[in-house]
Amino acid sequence: MAHLIAHELEILEKQLLTLTAVVEESVQQAVKALSDRDRELAQKVIDNDKQINRLEVDLEEECLKVLALHQPVANDLRMIVAVLKINNDLERIADQAANISERVIAILNGPKITSPLVIDQMAALTIDMLEKALDSLVNADADLARTVLELDEEVDRLHGQNYQLFKAHVIKHPKSIDMVLNFLTVSRYLERIADLATNIAEDVIYLNEGTIVRHTLA
Repeated sequence: MAHLIAHELEILEKQLLTLTAVVEESVQQAVKALSDRDRELAQKVIDNDKQINRLEVDLEEECLKVLALHQPVANDLRMIVAVLKINNDLERIADQAANISERVIAILNGPKITSPLVIDQMAALTIDMLEKALDSLVNADADLARTVLELDEEVDRLHGQNYQLFKAHVIKHPKSIDMVLNFLTVSRYLERIADLATNIAEDVIYLNEGTIVRHTLA
């Protein structure tokens, strides 16, 4: 029985790692599509979201099968619970990447405008957070996961700054509100990705230490 569940958990881990790689690439491509104004790449991210949804469903079904067949306890149960939560967060991150790509297409369909917001800086930090969260998962590194939690505050600060920049810009250029709103919406999607990366980092800490840090950190 122990050998069987060990094999099943190994399958779960491989499926999860496949999903992490695909989701990470999706976010990177969405940000690149924005910076390069690349319509084709943005559409590719949107189209790939269906594949990610299938991977997420497959992994969830595999987790539920292991729970039903083996009734795991202790560390094995903790791992499956963490995988289920991380799986859900990864799917939601992919949704945000698709949302960013939809905004890219909306921006390209409108009059040419330069973003007055600090999107590039925020995107770079968000991708760094996601990469660190996923690396901490792959390497079972709770210390690296904790660095992700520390970075989330800076992303929140940048999103707040973007909101202020948005307000200042539309006061001066009220006719540009619809176009600039696309950039503010991208900022909001990046903030959500950072929040979800933080969730993953918290689950990595739980998985490796059995400690629930959500809502406990200042």
